[in-house]
Order: sequence, then structure tokens, then C-alpha cells
Amino acid sequence: MQRKFKAALIQMSMSPDPAANLAKAAARLKESAAGGAGIACLPELFRSPYFCQKEDPALFDLAEPIPGPSTDSIGKLAAKLGLVVIVPVFERRAAGVYHNSVAVIDADGTVAGVYRKMHIPDDPGYYEKYYFTPGDLGFKAVDTQVGRVGVLICWDQWYPEAARIAALRGADILFYPTAIGWNPREKNANGAAQLDAWQTVQRGHAIANGVYVAAVNRVGLERPEGSGEGIEFWGHSFLADPQGVILAGASESAESILYGTVDLDRIEDVRRHWPFLRDRRIDAYEGIACRFLDQQQDSKES
Repeated sequence: MQRKFKAALIQMSMSPDPAANLAKAAARLKESAAGGAGIACLPELFRSPYFCQKEDPALFDLAEPIPGPSTDSIGKLAAKLGLVVIVPVFERRAAGVYHNSVAVIDADGTVAGVYRKMHIPDDPGYYEKYYFTPGDLGFKAVDTQVGRVGVLICWDQWYPEAARIAALRGADILFYPTAIGWNPREKNANGAAQLDAWQTVQRGHAIANGVYVAAVNRVGLERPEGSGEGIEFWGHSFLADPQGVILAGASESAESILYGTVDLDRIEDVRRHWPFLRDRRIDAYEGIACRFLDQQQDSKES
């Protein structure tokens, strides 16, 4: 495990051809390694357009097992490059059981860990509950040759509990492979506020936990046939340090690779001055496991 390592955040657009998307990802990974990265992260569901904009049983054919074609191909490349890779996968676990997952490929090409998305949205244009079974592996941190990494996925970004548990498991950096954007009709009225909220909540995770946070989004307008207005994926991938300072940020429309250094000594320094983990009142958090605490429940507890 290194005291410092460079992370590469790969912001890219997707075509309808899974093989072409895999080839593009491979090219970006080679570029990341040439740029000095020790670890690289691809966007959520990078093998295809964001198919969850509509409900279509034929789209389950996009799924694959872990290990499978994506992890085998990228695993060989990772070993050749000496690169740790965060690989999002539409996972086919069994007939009728599918997950939105990530495989962490270590620098020797092996699968070091798997995470299955825990929080599954169901909103217009984001019909993920139709496709994905909620994750059952918990929130974890995975040891790699560059460091201990936490991996969460998109909708997980909004939940402080997920970030906290991954940090408590020792993650130095939280990666969030992402597919998020604007409804084109709503962009003028609400777009700036939505983007600001997305960035702010993740910077808050970095600050509250004293870790680095990397959000890796896709770009481009995707409007699958028969699915309405589509989604304009807003890019803006970024890397934040343990004080929430944005070290690198992308535009909303351009494909790019962001680089930033993860420094374990920086984590140590920030946590010494902001010892949030030390001062947690773990004896007083019983209510966090409840769906909601109404007044009647509060009265009984008091």
C-alpha cells in the first residue's frame, strides 16, 4: 500500500454498441496508466447507454456475470498496465436476479472485490427497480495495491450512511461511478440547483469522513427510442480532498480524464484537526436504523 497514488476519473459518452464502449474504455485506461495513474474509475454501466430510461425485458440481455466478459478483458489489461480499475457491471447473478454492480480489479488483474448497489432509485427516466435487485454485500472497502478503496454507485451518493460505513471500514477514497443528468425540459429552471446539490452532498461526505471522494459521470444526451425526452448527462466529474476541496473537475459535456493525487498523510493531518470519527456518539444513534421516527415513537423512547 502506497502513501500517495494518482487516481484517474474517466468521463466518457456511450454508444449503443457494447463492444465499442469496451474498446473506448480500454483506450482511456491505457491513457490513464500513461498519465501516471495507479487507479482508474469508469462511469456507471459504461458498456451501454443508460437503458433504465424505459422498462424493456429484452434489455436484460445486456447483463453479464462476474467474472465475465468485462472483468476478464479489463483484468488482462489491468495486469499489463499495472493499474487498479473500478469496473461497473450490469451483473447477471442468476436468471431473474440482476444487480447494478462494480468489480474492483487489482493491478495484477484479479477481482479484489465486488460491490452491488444498495440504494435503487425509481423515478421518471430512472426505472432501476425494474432491472436491479438491491445489493446484499453491504458497504465495504477493498484492499488494492495502491490503497484501500470504497466503492458506491450513483444513487448511493445521497446517503451519508453509505459513505460513513465505507469510511469506518478504512476506505481512503470513495469512488462513485455515476449516470446522472438533467431532464432537458427542467434544466433551465432547476439544473443549476440540482448540480450544486449533487456536488455539495458528496463534498460533505469527504469532509464528514476525512476521505477523498471521486465522482465519475458520463456525458451526452441519451434519448432511447420511445422513452421520451431523454437525459442530458451533466458530466462534472470531480475529485475532492478530505476537506471537500475540489482538486480536479470536468466540464458538463466534454469527454476527459481527470487526474488527482490521493495522499494518505493528508487524511491523517485532516483527521487530527477535525476528529469527527473520534467524537461520534455511537451510544446515541439507535434511531438511525429506523425508517422514520414519528412523535409517538419519540415519546415512548423518552
